[in-house]
Amino acid sequence: MRVILDTNILIGALLTQGTPPEQLYTAWRDGRFDLLSCPTQLEEVREVTRRLAISVRIRASEAGRMVNSIRSLAQMVEQLPIVDVAPDPKDNFLLALAQAGGADYLVTGDQRDLLSLLRYQNTRIVTARQFLDEVLRRN
Repeated sequence: MRVILDTNILIGALLTQGTPPEQLYTAWRDGRFDLLSCPTQLEEVREVTRRLAISVRIRASEAGRMVNSIRSLAQMVEQLPIVDVAPDPKDNFLLALAQAGGADYLVTGDQRDLLSLLRYQNTRIVTARQFLDEVLRRN
């Protein structure tokens, strides 16, 4: 199963232990699903974790470890198609990643924008809780 964890899920995994985002990150590390990512997402993780409001809560070394883990262990998709579908244009790269990587799921906390789509091509767009309840706990 090929899954994309939105950057907000990855950041959430670093912020709070025991939450659905952290459980998903751990499930990926335990081999429960294949994670898809791309250089654009890794740059977004770096940028977000350097913001003052986030950097006081997440050590740079933790963020760096996450980026390095994703770069070395996830399925990296280098070439993304041009996609212009997301309500927030900053999210188009995630939909392009879903298309290029053949993702089964895109997991996000973006209630207003990405989740409103429900699906993009063959990719279901779900919350962390939905993915945990409907997919991981079922298997």
